[in-house]
Amino acid sequence: MIVLPPGESEQIGQMNLTGLEQQILRMKQESAVQYRYDSITNLKFELTTRGKIVEAAKALYDSGVGFATFENSRCNQDYWVRLSNGGFQQRSDVTPAEAIRDIFRNGRKYAFECATAMVIVLYRGVMDVIGDQAFNTYFANLVLYDWKYDSDLRINSVSGAEAFPGDVVYFKNPDFDPSTPEWQGENAIVLPDGLYYGHGIGIVTADHIIRSLNSQRKPGSTTSAYMLDDVESLDFAYTQRLSHGMARIGSSVYLLA
Repeated sequence: MIVLPPGESEQIGQMNLTGLEQQILRMKQESAVQYRYDSITNLKFELTTRGKIVEAAKALYDSGVGFATFENSRCNQDYWVRLSNGGFQQRSDVTPAEAIRDIFRNGRKYAFECATAMVIVLYRGVMDVIGDQAFNTYFANLVLYDWKYDSDLRINSVSGAEAFPGDVVYFKNPDFDPSTPEWQGENAIVLPDGLYYGHGIGIVTADHIIRSLNSQRKPGSTTSAYMLDDVESLDFAYTQRLSHGMARIGSSVYLLA
């Protein structure tokens, strides 16, 4: 259930939404949980951003990026410097937006594991909503490594919450084969229609991800992989403020030109 201030609920039908945004809206409207918004503008921003995250997940899948452990990761050296730990440091002679966009444009030059893929998808979704100028200001000197990310990529972790398209969930493989620790679990972006994007597995159902992880268990194990009830969700209210033209750099605040 969506709860808005008095007089604003009637405006829901007037929002100009894509088909994907309409689908996410219906999911929230039909939920038994109350989702409160300060304004119709806040609701629209969340729907738009969720849609962009879903689009980014599909685009990363289509880009041809490879799956690799940190030891075997690779990147386009025109935009990133590969670090000794297998992470990537944005080059100083390119902008953060250019560096992120190149991953989607030249995917076959990249390979990384699933947590890094989730962060890349979230960066691209945020960038497509707030624009290059704000993104370059807030997300300078990017480093891509596991679940490490810029402090302005605010992510809330909630246990037992409902997951909607654009959220991140985790499938745990408790009896993974120690010889392939990269299959101890799979991070995945929630997509519409019961699908998930898991880097290295693809755009598939939850059952497919579980079967894939089960194929990587210890020999003889019968303990199945399963999806945790923790949901990682972008802080949409904070992200919306990034698009308002005010930039924080250190302890100072600047107006974006």
